[in-house]
Amino acid sequence: MGRRDLLTADQVSDALADLPGWALVDGQLHAEFVFADFAEAFAFMTAVAPVAEELDHHPEWTNVWNTVTVDLWTHDRGGLTGLDVELARSMSALVNGDVRP
Repeated sequence: MGRRDLLTADQVSDALADLPGWALVDGQLHAEFVFADFAEAFAFMTAVAPVAEELDHHPEWTNVWNTVTVDLWTHDRGGLTGLDVELARSMSALVNGDVRP
């Protein structure tokens, strides 16, 4: 299966089992990351940006002070794809201090 193919419900469930802190909300992968302060939250977003560019897959996210809220969904495919899972894994890896997801 390709990275841009729509995921089945079983594939989404399997992916979520390996993505602690992520949930399926309104058909999207959803997570909230809480940091010590705004600078750390912004640094996380800055670290995610080149990963998203490399994937050519960009998150829908907001930042309020120390919290970054993320929703992933492949708009042009109308649902979740492998790109969403890959970006979620990369974001989680960055939060956990991994240099490269």
